[in-house]
Amino acid sequence: MADAFQSTTMDMAGQIGLMWDLIKAPVIVPLLRLAVYICLAMELMLFVERLYMGVVIILVRLFWKKPHKRYNFEPIQEDMENGNSDFPVVLVQIPMFNEREVYKISIGAASNLSWPSDRLVIQVLDDSTDLTIKDMIEKECIRWASKGVNIKYQIRESRGGYKAGALKEGLKHGYVKHCEYVVIFDADFRPEPDFLRRAVPFLVHNPKIALVQARWRFVNADECLMTRMQEMSLDYHFTVEQEVGSATHAFFGFNGTGGIWRLAAINEAGGWKDRTTVEDMDLAVRASLRGWKFLYLGDLQVKSELPSTFKAFRYQQHRWSCGPANLFRKMVMEIIRNNKVNFWKKVYVIYSFFFVRKIIAHMVTFFFFCVVLPLTILVPEVEVPKWGAIYIPCIITALNSVGTPRSIHLLFYWILFENVMSLHRTKATFIGLLEAKRANEWVVTEKLGDGNKNKSNTKPKKFQFKFGDRLHMIELGFALFLFFCGCYDFLYGKNNYFIYMFLQTITFSIMGFGYIGTIVPSS
Repeated sequence: MADAFQSTTMDMAGQIGLMWDLIKAPVIVPLLRLAVYICLAMELMLFVERLYMGVVIILVRLFWKKPHKRYNFEPIQEDMENGNSDFPVVLVQIPMFNEREVYKISIGAASNLSWPSDRLVIQVLDDSTDLTIKDMIEKECIRWASKGVNIKYQIRESRGGYKAGALKEGLKHGYVKHCEYVVIFDADFRPEPDFLRRAVPFLVHNPKIALVQARWRFVNADECLMTRMQEMSLDYHFTVEQEVGSATHAFFGFNGTGGIWRLAAINEAGGWKDRTTVEDMDLAVRASLRGWKFLYLGDLQVKSELPSTFKAFRYQQHRWSCGPANLFRKMVMEIIRNNKVNFWKKVYVIYSFFFVRKIIAHMVTFFFFCVVLPLTILVPEVEVPKWGAIYIPCIITALNSVGTPRSIHLLFYWILFENVMSLHRTKATFIGLLEAKRANEWVVTEKLGDGNKNKSNTKPKKFQFKFGDRLHMIELGFALFLFFCGCYDFLYGKNNYFIYMFLQTITFSIMGFGYIGTIVPSS
């Protein structure tokens, strides 16, 4: 019986080996070689883009004038005769959805803004479905109103359009007609009191500027390794991408919060639209196509919170990757046909802003380093040049590190972490491009606020997990695939790729078993 089983197994293995030999040369090798060429082309596109931004940011830092010298800027002062009439009326919008842990932070920060109370309207747009939380938020608004703050608590019948729908509905109220500018803060954002005094003068004295965007700073960047990785990525986005866009084309993607808009620009661009999950980017592109300019202020910083649970981070990354791809699909022809902006700005928006940063960057990271490169180990007839596998990726990584010098020692692990997340970003990008089932999925990013710190003073809670909830099978599947490729390279390879393969296997495994980010105890 045992001999028969062994014979059958050997026969099956022989048949599989024969089939592999039959299709390898005519099918597998040409297809894999084509995949290598496509990945190398995408990598070169990303390399040129990163190099371009690196050169520009150096020139900006060395030779560019500061914003208050490039644009007209004069602080707004109280006038003894006219009182506060020189101050424009500013609307502050704070969209919320079941924000139990952070609602007091944003409402308190907005209420403490240094701006004449008769020239400031705070609008809390509460879409909460939890009645207890709705009551808590409303009472907080009433508490600040009793102190003389002009704060409005607004609810609506349904969550149609999600955040875009709430912001659009908020602008329909009669008291908004007197407002010239609107600043948006998400529920976890806490601006400094002088935020408006530093931002509004740019809009007042420069009628072509539609948006002033502040930089985000993160109060919980040191909470866990995952938040440090996020800080590295987002610091590059603000330090380089936003700065370069602002300095060269007066265009960049609105970050959805921590920015102040000219209401006339919002209205001219067609208002808020909920056709994608990136309503902020949608509005920014439409306003830019009508000739409006944007200004990024790197020294104007707003504290905020990073998602610290892996589940919340994955949902956020899905939205941030799917939305831009879906918007690109819907707007590319509109951008091409536009006659209000010059040719080079169109090229910048279509090629650099959308195609390379929002699509190519995700795909080349995933396909090249997690699929194609490992497969070339199993098919040694296909070689990847050293410049494509090692040198250019190292240069790109070094350019990415300029945003967060304090985390440069984490750079290698950041690469491994980003490779894993590129799996989810690539999947989301395809969903957006094809407008598949989850294209308009909106899950509000969970915020923990100071909840974990406060809970440390109370009775400890049991950590109860359903093991299945923590398993991520796709990550574990790639961990097995890369482990197999690493073992094969160790035994038969000649490029020593197994070192990278084993390290990437460990990272996929850690994330596959859910041992990353903050683990929140059950109630």
